[in-house]
Amino acid sequence: MQNYHLHLKGFVGGYDFDKNYVDYVLNKNAGKPVHVLIDSLGGSLATALSIASSFRNHGDVTVHFVGMNASAATIASLGAKRITMDASAMYLAHKCSAEFFQWAQLNADQLASQIASLEQLKTDLEKMDANVAGMYSRKCKKDADALLALMKVGGWLSAKEALDWGFVDEITNADEDQAPVLTDAVASAMASVGMPIPNLPVEGNSQFSKFLNAIANLFRSQDKQPQNIEPMNKLFPLLAAALAIDALQFADGKCSLTEAQCSTLEAFLKDQADKLQATATEKDNVIAQRDQSIKDLQAKVDEQAALLAAKPGDKTSQVLNNGNAPTPTNEIEEQVRVMNDAQALFDMLP
Repeated sequence: MQNYHLHLKGFVGGYDFDKNYVDYVLNKNAGKPVHVLIDSLGGSLATALSIASSFRNHGDVTVHFVGMNASAATIASLGAKRITMDASAMYLAHKCSAEFFQWAQLNADQLASQIASLEQLKTDLEKMDANVAGMYSRKCKKDADALLALMKVGGWLSAKEALDWGFVDEITNADEDQAPVLTDAVASAMASVGMPIPNLPVEGNSQFSKFLNAIANLFRSQDKQPQNIEPMNKLFPLLAAALAIDALQFADGKCSLTEAQCSTLEAFLKDQADKLQATATEKDNVIAQRDQSIKDLQAKVDEQAALLAAKPGDKTSQVLNNGNAPTPTNEIEEQVRVMNDAQALFDMLP
């Protein structure tokens, strides 16, 4: 059984995959072989590049992959002297991405500024992709364009496929290595960031797992090797997100679904529509309550205005005697009470 100096798991850049701790362990073992276990779906590119550099500077690091390893986790390993992989583990290289979301109403000038910002972001991502493809290329001893094509497809590789590409140097089958497990939580996290779901059964009985399993045969079992790349992969972002895939596969301009798969997708979309309708109904109820509160407040304001308009010589005892308000003893006390009531009404405004 191999004893590892480092166990790097979880989010690259998180407390379980921390660059400072990696440096600390490497410095303690300067001039000695260091063995590192990695099991991670990726994370921060900056952290991955830094760890890869630290492995390279140390000079005698062996990385062993178990479970499902993607994006930044694979990049971090590229500085190692040797990389091995469990026979049941999986490997994913894909293009870099950045979070983007904006819900706004923009005029022409603001749109132009937004477009310029997005163009810069696109340029930055392309540079990152080229840098990572170059790193993969040096490890695999293949042309960088071939690695960039693989990253664009973004398909999961088996251990054998990772070995064939040159990402790893050896496949192992040690007793302590366990096959990767795809849970609802992991599958949901992968789908939320647009990461393709590997062709593994999803544990659990949630609607999400049922949805994934129902479309697995159509969308997850296809061979995505770069040498067989079809130019008919088309991006439909919203539909692809619902299906947890990168792109739809077209042949002769057509994409087919079975009746069962259509039913599953229809149920998924109906669930989303029901949630939207429930949100809209709740919003309407809140607006109705607010409008009624405004009407009630306006009635109270009108009542106070009527009191202020009353002449000093008029008989105001009938107006003021509402069972709650005390009868003022003079005009000054009446004005003070009215001002206090008005302030209280103002404080009630939403």
